[in-house]
Amino acid sequence: MKFIVSSTYLLKQLSVLGSVIASNNTLHILDNFLFELNENQLHVSASDLETTMTATLEIESTSVGSIAVPAKLLLETLKSFPEQPLTFVVNEETNDIEISSSFGKYSLKYLPGDEFPKAEIIEEPLRATISSEILATAISKTIFATGNDDLRPVMSGVFFQFSPAGMVFVATDAHKLVKYSRKDVVSEHETSFIMPKKPLNILKNNLVTEDEVVIEYNESNARFSFDNYTLICRLIDGKYPNYETVIPKENPNKMVITRSQFLGSVRRVAIYSNKTTHQIRLKVAGSELNISAEDLDYSNKADERLTCSYNGDDMQIGFNSKFLIEMLNNLQSDDIQLEMSLPNRAGILTPVDGLDEGEEVLMLVMPVMLNN
Repeated sequence: MKFIVSSTYLLKQLSVLGSVIASNNTLHILDNFLFELNENQLHVSASDLETTMTATLEIESTSVGSIAVPAKLLLETLKSFPEQPLTFVVNEETNDIEISSSFGKYSLKYLPGDEFPKAEIIEEPLRATISSEILATAISKTIFATGNDDLRPVMSGVFFQFSPAGMVFVATDAHKLVKYSRKDVVSEHETSFIMPKKPLNILKNNLVTEDEVVIEYNESNARFSFDNYTLICRLIDGKYPNYETVIPKENPNKMVITRSQFLGSVRRVAIYSNKTTHQIRLKVAGSELNISAEDLDYSNKADERLTCSYNGDDMQIGFNSKFLIEMLNNLQSDDIQLEMSLPNRAGILTPVDGLDEGEEVLMLVMPVMLNN
């Protein structure tokens, strides 16, 4: 087996795949990249058993075969080269790969390719197509709201809902909830599944092209195909909570405010909040919003006033400032609307501007009970 490939081209592809490899693999073979050579195409895969990602590279070769190459050693070697062609020669008698560069030769051991776990074959998949930009936005807008509770695994992922009416992406950790909708991206089938966090982060970081992403899925696995990559992952098994029931429908008190001003004020005031509860108090009356926080343990307190547009009864409500800051950071609009009903009911944040046609973002944050 022999092939020639550009050093920077190979490094770029392997760096993407390297994000799949876990730092503490139980199987030694998973510390390797699987190289599958088919003449002038090289398929390189990385896996952690739950997620497998493959890149297809164009190379110079007439060989066919498969080997498992130590990932860390190869990546470190490639990072040390400037752009140049590299020649890989596989010696099947000694299980060595010899890499030849303009500087010299490097020899490393490989393992047989057939020891590498096979990626899941998705039988009778349903199929949906979505632009990479929309999918990257949907993941970015929702993934921060996923939970980390091992006892509730369904809430540790993002819920994908496909239907002829559009696509909906939901994440919640029971304290906050984000619902991102696209009415302009439709599917023939009315189906849903829960995607784990790790493959979503890998997708988010690599969906940079204008290409469309083809999603094929069944009850247990999903495959995402884009550019020269395919990513196959195991889905989270379980029933997602009925999120619609926790979104308050009647919210008569509506406040519109400049997002950057509100975010800056919440950030400053939060410094003075209790380090356990992170509680801040919003008091709104007329066109004035008062934001305050107090840490009784250390006698620290802060108070700021902002101008807003408000329609509703005077009210006070408490929120966890960490959640509020996360949400405001993930909204790109100039102005946002905060809808409220009662101090013990969730507040709803929505962008007032900056959305594409058919795009909707709703963020829900649970209140913190105030000690008056």
